Amino acid sequence: MTATGADQEAPGGTTRAYWWWERRRGVALDVGLALVSALECALEGVEFAGDTGLPVSLGVLFGLLAGSVLVVRRRWPIAVVLVSIATTPAEMGFLMGLVGLYTLAASDVPRRITIVLAGMTFVGSFVVGYVRLRQSVSAHADVDFGPGDWYIPLMSLFMALGLTAPAVLFGLYIGARRRLMESLRERADSLERELSLLADRAEERAEWARTEERTRIAREMHDVVAHRVSLMVVHAAALQAVAPKDPAKAVRNAALVGDMGRQALTELREMLGVLRSGDALVAGPVGRVPLASVGRVAAEAAAVASEDGPRLREVEALVAQSRDAGMAVELSVDGETRAYAPEVEQTAYRVVQEALTNAHKHAAGAKTWVRLAHRGAEVAMQVENGPTDGATADAGLPSGGNGLVGMRERVLALGGVFVSGPTDAGGFRVSAVLPEGGTAV
Repeated sequence: MTATGADQEAPGGTTRAYWWWERRRGVALDVGLALVSALECALEGVEFAGDTGLPVSLGVLFGLLAGSVLVVRRRWPIAVVLVSIATTPAEMGFLMGLVGLYTLAASDVPRRITIVLAGMTFVGSFVVGYVRLRQSVSAHADVDFGPGDWYIPLMSLFMALGLTAPAVLFGLYIGARRRLMESLRERADSLERELSLLADRAEERAEWARTEERTRIAREMHDVVAHRVSLMVVHAAALQAVAPKDPAKAVRNAALVGDMGRQALTELREMLGVLRSGDALVAGPVGRVPLASVGRVAAEAAAVASEDGPRLREVEALVAQSRDAGMAVELSVDGETRAYAPEVEQTAYRVVQEALTNAHKHAAGAKTWVRLAHRGAEVAMQVENGPTDGATADAGLPSGGNGLVGMRERVLALGGVFVSGPTDAGGFRVSAVLPEGGTAV
């Protein structure tokens, strides 16, 4: 049968197990109760031996054996109660009956078994009490004491209730309290595990936010540096070619290179200013960055980018810079020009910028067409270059292979469509369509 679990009430782990006991104090308590019960039953066995005509030693031995059963109350509480019921006619084992009923009620034994055994104990105590009281009243019939017919049943009922009800009720209370404590302990452990999982997820989200922010900053840095430096390299190559033949044009190209360098430095300075706003974030340990700090810095960076980023109206100046660098580029705009969400205009500008940069890198001397179309609730852009003429020397610009990937990520993040690939004429085409509101997916 199940144990009561009383030895598990105190917090902390056990140092050593003794059979079915888990604590030394449990052993001491049960052995002490068994000794007291055995002594009680032995003393009551003397009277039992006298009433039945048995040898006193046999009555004492029987009492010792019956009382010592209490030592196994945690392991077999039903057996203890059954022994106490069996010894009820001998009027011994009162302590064993009380402790056995308490242990049974406090254990995990099914309630129907507890009710049946408690009822048997009650009936046995009532019958024995009734018989003993009747014998006592009959023995004192000559005394001037005439109780009514109600006296013996009522006193027997009180005695039976006193020997069963308090132990059962107290055991039920202790068992319910113990189960409640176990439930609360399990709930606390469950909450601790959930909090640990939430902390792990928060760390994962923080790491994801940091990765996203690093990716966004890297993309912005790529857009700013790649285009400006590509134009500077192209102008420098043109400057080297025309300096001996046309000094005036060489001077203009040198001025353009200087302007582009200053523009690139200005944009880089703005980007570094956004990064400096996250000094507190970077200063802490990498593995212990609060999610709120990451979100705050990312939000500030996004806000700065939205306020100070490029707009579609600057595409004309962007095309003019490429034209000044020697690219044959045409710009056409269809539909009525209107304002879009800042992130839509920035993405559209960056797509055109990166496409022109790729044309400078991979299609030197090729004619390029830039088309913008404002239609319905979306804006479309297309940059297409023809095949290189082969006459223009390659500027030798390096390629990181991240341009098309970055453009695609930008467009898809706003719920748009991005297509790129070679044309039948041997050139290359980049097309993108963005929704007007820039709905993120």
